[in-house]
Amino acid sequence: MKDFTLNIYKLLLEAILKVGYSTQRFNDFISYPKQKTIILRHDVDKLPQNSLTTAKIEHNLGISGTYYFRTLKCSWNDEIIKEIASLGHEIGYHYENLTTCNGDIEKAYDDFCFNLEKLRKIVPVSTICMHGSPRSKWDSKDLWKHYDYKGLGIIGEPYFDIDFSKVFYLTDTGRRWDGYRVSVRDKIPEHQDRWNKQGLSFRTTQEIINNIHKLPNQIMITVHPQRWHNFGFLWTKELLWQGAKNVVKEVLVRKGET
Repeated sequence: MKDFTLNIYKLLLEAILKVGYSTQRFNDFISYPKQKTIILRHDVDKLPQNSLTTAKIEHNLGISGTYYFRTLKCSWNDEIIKEIASLGHEIGYHYENLTTCNGDIEKAYDDFCFNLEKLRKIVPVSTICMHGSPRSKWDSKDLWKHYDYKGLGIIGEPYFDIDFSKVFYLTDTGRRWDGYRVSVRDKIPEHQDRWNKQGLSFRTTQEIINNIHKLPNQIMITVHPQRWHNFGFLWTKELLWQGAKNVVKEVLVRKGET
């Protein structure tokens, strides 16, 4: 079976439900984390129509998750944001302000506040999540070394407000589930070796499905909906493009380690 198709994505969701996981939006997890639960996070980096497709698939299965939108044209779409929210999903801000503001801390904070309020005019927003921007030398999480997002009515940011000693992390970064090997920022390095030793490293979606009953009780799964297509031209394009990007990202990772 081809990976990263909408069909296998639905099979993954069905497997999650079959073994008794609940699914939670991130804001709900922050307020009341369930014992056996999956935080279903979506980073809408581009192709927002794909996110509406996955949101509908999830809604039809009784699943709710969180969708983080960038404020760039490739991600932002007012009507899609509203429709995804109407399906019961949480909407959050996928911020990258230190990158877009070239490292200027004050300008980045002002830009963050402006964009947050812009999004809040469309839907309620109570959580945020950093966009990795792998080609940038700036890590937008560093903004919070100087400011406090909780003073803006934000209750959570996954990289700061999840205890990954208790919550297992799976992400499709790099169009593979072991993308931490080529990821610049979307990874939890202080816990990855432990997860690997526990046998919790997977390359394909089918491997996750096959081992779903062995996974820890609390998990955050990050999905980039632009990676998931019906088999055809767009699926092939994403496969080839992401393969090329992974080569570049692996070089960046190696440079960062030296």
